[in-house]
Amino acid sequence: MIRKIIRIDKEKCNGCGACADACHEGAIDIINGKAELVREHFCDGLGDCLPECPTGAISFEEREAPAYDEEAVKEAQRKVFAKNQAMSTHTGCPGSRSMQIQRFETPETIKSTPSVEQLSKLQNWPVQIKLAPVSAPYFDGAKLLIAADCTAYAYASFHQDFIQNKVTLIGCPKLDQVDYSEKLTAIIQNNNIQSVTIVRMEVPCCGGLEMAAKKALQNSGKFIPWQVVTISIDGKIIE
Repeated sequence: MIRKIIRIDKEKCNGCGACADACHEGAIDIINGKAELVREHFCDGLGDCLPECPTGAISFEEREAPAYDEEAVKEAQRKVFAKNQAMSTHTGCPGSRSMQIQRFETPETIKSTPSVEQLSKLQNWPVQIKLAPVSAPYFDGAKLLIAADCTAYAYASFHQDFIQNKVTLIGCPKLDQVDYSEKLTAIIQNNNIQSVTIVRMEVPCCGGLEMAAKKALQNSGKFIPWQVVTISIDGKIIE
């Protein structure tokens, strides 16, 4: 049947996950860092997801689509509720589900912990992408670190393994609800950047930061070595 349904522009989508959270029917998933309408028969066409999109990636269109199946939606909601009840009381984005991480220290690890004061390796300020200047002396010849802000808390040796000898920029696409790609493109275009390291968490909403950095590298027109490192919630490098 021909009916009104949402359309997601993947070029504009930054993968923040706000639309997926706002869709009570569960029609939208975050796949490879982008929002996708994966269950057309779950979309009621009312557009609860529209005002939540910070980049304007969601709009209406009229096209051939399966009819809205209210019973299927209710059944899916019941299953999700039961699963959430079994696992935790959390609903919404899986990246914000509360959990307790158990840490076990052995006498050997306690003994090997350095007693001397650890010094910060941070070389620039400000570090927030939204606040950072487009041009600054410290960008000249810099190895650029673009990191999700949670990574420094999850990964114990973040200063030593990532910040050291790099210019650091941090952000959270879910909380800031902005498209970082324009700012990052300007920084890369206007400065002699030697390399780019992207450090993100394993949670889906962190894909927005990775996509923005990759888009900036592409739009800059420069060939710059880059890599992506993914940190698990329990503080391990998994990619």
